[in-house]
Amino acid sequence: MAQADAFETDFWKHANLRKVWDDIIPGEPRKTIPYTLTREAIELYCKSVGEDHPIYFDEAYARTTRYGGLIAPPSIHILLMFSCTPADDWMRSPGTVNAGQSWSYNIPARPNDVIRLEARALDKFIKRERLFVVHDNVFFNQHGEVICSGRGWTIRPQ
Repeated sequence: MAQADAFETDFWKHANLRKVWDDIIPGEPRKTIPYTLTREAIELYCKSVGEDHPIYFDEAYARTTRYGGLIAPPSIHILLMFSCTPADDWMRSPGTVNAGQSWSYNIPARPNDVIRLEARALDKFIKRERLFVVHDNVFFNQHGEVICSGRGWTIRPQ
């Protein structure tokens, strides 16, 4: 669980370093950081969301499944989004609201996978005086295989 200690929990800490609405350029890749997904991180995530299926915890059981070993639940992309996003990234701005998301899952993430995120804003627009950003996120493992991909919409603070 050493990596969990590395997460910044003060969302205001780097607020002055983050891009504001006018600085977000659709199509421009966001800076991301690789993350090694540990068994401990998977277990901690599962416990926090109430997931108790043995495929995520019990190695002997997991070896008997079609996956042949431990995997992470599909919703692990929530942990990965924050793990692969630097604290000074615009997606982590205080006051940002998740306005919806859609995800496709290709293969499960596994313990010790080195996860890489490719992310960018696709579009930004103003509707009813709210600042919206449409963004695209694709998570890869160390073999270049797509774990999952998603499109989301956020409402940005003014």
